[in-house]
Parts: sequence; C-alpha cells; structure tokens
Amino acid sequence: MLTYPEIDPVAVSLGPLQIHWYGLTYLAGLAFAWGLAARRSKRADSPLVREQVDDLLFYAALGVVLGGRMGYAIFYGGERLAQDPTWLLRVWEGGMSFHGGMLGVIVATFWYARRQKISFGPLLDFVAPLAPLGLALGRVGNFIGQELWGRAADVPWAMVFPRDPLQLARHPSQLYQFALEGILLFVILFWFSSRPRPTWAVSGVFALGYGLLRFAAEFFREPDAHLGIQAFGWMTRGQMLCVPMILLGLYMLWFAYQRSGARLSKN
Repeated sequence: MLTYPEIDPVAVSLGPLQIHWYGLTYLAGLAFAWGLAARRSKRADSPLVREQVDDLLFYAALGVVLGGRMGYAIFYGGERLAQDPTWLLRVWEGGMSFHGGMLGVIVATFWYARRQKISFGPLLDFVAPLAPLGLALGRVGNFIGQELWGRAADVPWAMVFPRDPLQLARHPSQLYQFALEGILLFVILFWFSSRPRPTWAVSGVFALGYGLLRFAAEFFREPDAHLGIQAFGWMTRGQMLCVPMILLGLYMLWFAYQRSGARLSKN
C-alpha cells in the first residue's frame, strides 16, 4: 500500500481569502487550452484566427463553470435541487459535473460560432483537443482535495485517504482518470487532429474516447454515496451518462466519413 502524500487543499491563504489547488488547476487547464488554441489557430485549416482565440476561450470558460455546476445539480443532486433551488447558486459548497461542463462548452461554442458567423462543426472540432489537459489537471485537483476517491482495493498502489471516514485502502481513481481521460485522450486527439479530418470527426473521437475511458474508470471509482449503483447491479450514474456520449461519438464519426465519402464520389 502507498502512503497518500497529503497536501493542504488550500494553496494560498490571504487572511479570510483562501485559494484552493482545485481552482488553480482549473486556471492552469485554461492556460494550457489557450496556448494550444493559439498554436492551432495558425494552421491553414483553422476556422478562426489568432485574434479570436481569447474570446473563444472566455466563452468556453463560462460554459465550463455554468454548465458544470448546473449539470452537477441536475445529474447528481436532483432531489436536493428540488428541495432547495438556491443550492444551485452556492458554488462554494462544491459540486461540478464534466458532462454538464461539456454541454456548457458546446452551447458556448455554438453561441460564439453564431456571433462570429463561423461554421459550428469545424469550430467544435477545433475546441475538442483543448479539453483533455484541463480534465487531467482537474483530476489532480480532485486528488489533492481528497474527493472522488476510488473503491476499496488490495492492489499494491492502493492508499488510505486521511479524510476518508472509513479509512479503507482505496484505488487512487483520480489518478486513473488523470491518465485515461486526460493524458491518453489528449495524445489520441492531438495525433488525430494533427492533419485535416472530415468535419465532426475530431469531435466524434472526443465523445467516443471520453465516453469509453470514463466508463472504464468508473469501475474503480467509489459511486456517490447518495446515488450508489444505478442500474443492472453494477452501473453508476457516471457510466449511464457516458453511454449517450459513446453512441453520439460513433454516430458523428459515421456521419463525418459518410458525408466525406459521398463528396469524394461526386467529384
């Protein structure tokens, strides 16, 4: 068993103001996304120019925060939200959902595309590879904050989280998600998007890849205590939310290459 390297979740304290590592990882994720977007905007097939990157990332950041909070409230806290609607606004109590954040980014990207008169499909393909590094850093924040830990395990790398009331040796599932949904998905998307692809294909790979990798990681992650196992005696809420992503990703890839093949045949 490994020893958990306990780190104070508060990175900086300035009187009553506390800056948590989780917030800093979000900022670092946005910084990486900005740098990658600025680099990708120089490509000949980029749907936008460098001067538009800052505005796009601003819209995307709003989508992440608003969508992430609303998604958590709806997907994971429906009963609490129904009893106390003001809980949605109490963001300091924690609670963010990737699936909600993803929907928020999609809506923000669509809105930005409409305002700038840019085709939505190519812009969404531009945005997709920017997300995984932010996801990776977010999981590091989860690990430091000792939240979303894994299920009980007897593997050599299991660890006891000091804040776990049961004091069980658990999978460090935050690090699994860091490696799978973050680093591995980034490598796949970076490689796949390194040359021109049919419109919607890069977004399809993101949806399919994240859905599959998150689905797998959920087998090692402790389900939310107030939700538990949701279906078939083994499926969690996170896995249920990944199924539509997997199906959507497959459809987007089929649609992208089907349409690309039809255009080639006409030419």
